[in-house]
Amino acid sequence: MRRRLAALATIPAIALSIAALPTGATAAASDPVGDMIVSIMTGSLPTVAGWNLKATLYHAGAKGVGALDSLGCKVVAMRTVAVDRNLIPKRSVLFIKETVGLKMPDGTSHDGYWYASDVGGGIKGQRIDLYTGANARSMGQARGLNLASLTAVKVGEFKGCPPN
Repeated sequence: MRRRLAALATIPAIALSIAALPTGATAAASDPVGDMIVSIMTGSLPTVAGWNLKATLYHAGAKGVGALDSLGCKVVAMRTVAVDRNLIPKRSVLFIKETVGLKMPDGTSHDGYWYASDVGGGIKGQRIDLYTGANARSMGQARGLNLASLTAVKVGEFKGCPPN
């Protein structure tokens, strides 16, 4: 038991030494599990790109909306998000916590993941546009969101087209 306690006592020292490293002195490869462990021990959040955004909704029947996004891929209901590429890079996978649990077109619950594969003329700065589906009725589920304040976190990147 004493050995276990002694081993656990070294964890904060390791965390403090990692936190004390100068910028650029960390390992070249990312270590998300290690980052999470350190963040739990130090009480800080892991460093991820995140934004507080205003959102609007769009659907396929709207004026100027085509069947393809700016990457040339098919837009995907409740997955495609239009972004200002000067703020959020295209091909970013975003987690928008407020959308968790929304009803998906297939009846399942939304997991909160969206794909930044579209842009729009009105999408400037801290704004996003969530694609809801084929017509205005598809916007019903998302209308309950507080579109004035959504929290988006970049959790990765995708290649090719977003998954359906």
